[in-house]
Amino acid sequence: MRIDKTQIIEFLKDHGKQDQADAAQQTLPEKVDTDEHDGLLARHGISVEELLRHFGDGKLGKLL
Repeated sequence: MRIDKTQIIEFLKDHGKQDQADAAQQTLPEKVDTDEHDGLLARHGISVEELLRHFGDGKLGKLL
């Protein structure tokens, strides 16, 4: 699944993970592919499964 970086940053902030959001802002590409970038997401403590659950049901807007 492809997700816009800004959506991931907002997701982290909404869940009280400001430090992770700040770090991810600096290193994630603008378009995040959960398969291709799973290692990068994991380095920031971002669970691909959690992103898929959240964004997969259309809660937060557009998927790319």
